[in-house]
Amino acid sequence: MTTTSGVGRMGAVRERLGPRRLLPLGEAADGVWLAEGAARRVLLRAVATVRGVVPGTLRVGLAEEGPDAPFPVPPGGLPPGRLRIAAEFATEVAQAADRPLLGVAEEVRGALFASADRELGLVVVTVDLRVTGLAERAADSSAATPPVGRFAGVSEDPAAHALLGIPGIAGLTSALGSPVHRTPGALRMELAVAAGHRALDVARAARARAAETAPEGTAVTVLVSEIQ
Repeated sequence: MTTTSGVGRMGAVRERLGPRRLLPLGEAADGVWLAEGAARRVLLRAVATVRGVVPGTLRVGLAEEGPDAPFPVPPGGLPPGRLRIAAEFATEVAQAADRPLLGVAEEVRGALFASADRELGLVVVTVDLRVTGLAERAADSSAATPPVGRFAGVSEDPAAHALLGIPGIAGLTSALGSPVHRTPGALRMELAVAAGHRALDVARAARARAAETAPEGTAVTVLVSEIQ
């Protein structure tokens, strides 16, 4: 069974594939991106909070393209735009008899919308769900795939030192490239966000602080590779 709500998908939207795909966080003017793998772990935890539900596969992609990016889109990054979550789940056998399936699906959809906004800052307009069948018992959410990022030491770059002390930054990372990447006219930072902090808010603060260390006119962007 498939249930769909929200804004319809746009046709022929180009998505960059791969395990290190980056999702736009917030609006185009924010200049920040989030690794899809990190987003997936948070969103699957939200699905697992719904009683009687066993999370399955989950992907996030573009639902509709936004305005042209005022910042350079990082390698593997989707351009700014509204997002769509496509998720699968099964229901526990013990719950199937006394819980209407459509009601369960709406609970899952609500949990995903809330988590995407409150925990991450992803602008999600569509959540498509597919019920895959029945399961004996819910999966243990504590056994989720561990983060794949590698924490990097504090760089000597002044932009890295500028981020020290910002609430919610767990450290600089190098999972997607150099923690501090400079090219003519551009500065890109990569970091991890601590648990309990909204990824978009932390990334915005990091970008603003890093921009203070860059020459005027530098395009500063931030990549969040992990959420603890």
